[in-house]
Amino acid sequence: MASFNNNSDNSLPESAVPEVVIQRLPLYVRVLTQFSSSGEEVISSEQLGTRLQMTPAQIRKDLSYFGRFGKQGRGYNISILEGKLRTILGLDRTWNAAVVGMGRLGRAVVSYPGFAPEGFNILAAFDANEEIVGQSISGLKVESISKLTQSVKDHDIKIGIVTVPIDHAQEVIDALVEAGIRSILNYAPLSPQVPEGVTVRGIDPVLSLQSMTYYIK
Repeated sequence: MASFNNNSDNSLPESAVPEVVIQRLPLYVRVLTQFSSSGEEVISSEQLGTRLQMTPAQIRKDLSYFGRFGKQGRGYNISILEGKLRTILGLDRTWNAAVVGMGRLGRAVVSYPGFAPEGFNILAAFDANEEIVGQSISGLKVESISKLTQSVKDHDIKIGIVTVPIDHAQEVIDALVEAGIRSILNYAPLSPQVPEGVTVRGIDPVLSLQSMTYYIK
């Protein structure tokens, strides 16, 4: 079984890690969790590569940004590797989130049961429509967007989820940043302008569909 050394002297500063590598780490965690649940204790870079359709060399290179993970020719201890990657990603703790925009998409997001088991607790919901404010949706009382800053402070919210139409997305993102939020998940189909130090992840199913048609055209 591979030894595991995550000595900080062997890892690189966060700013030196390519963005694409950070985005792949949760995929590694997911696969490791699946292997662990099936009773496996050791996994090789070849097995990871087969599952993720990546080369073993790319997987070893990705992991090398964070230290030495095992020895060449020997498998990784699944539980240890998963635990280390969860710590690197901050998944060894819980994170509080808020959703802004309680239309059909926002309601679907707050109703989704898959966030809490992974450590993401949606504790607040906001809207600008006074007809929606005050309603209870999936156990959350919808608050006015004017109360955003205070609610973020009261609930120790670290993540904002934007589910408003594109016309209002930038102003909502600005409001989240002003309230102290530095991590934002954006469902609106635009590339928002944010200050340095704020991370925005966009989810746009239309772009995904448009890229898929390349292969079936």
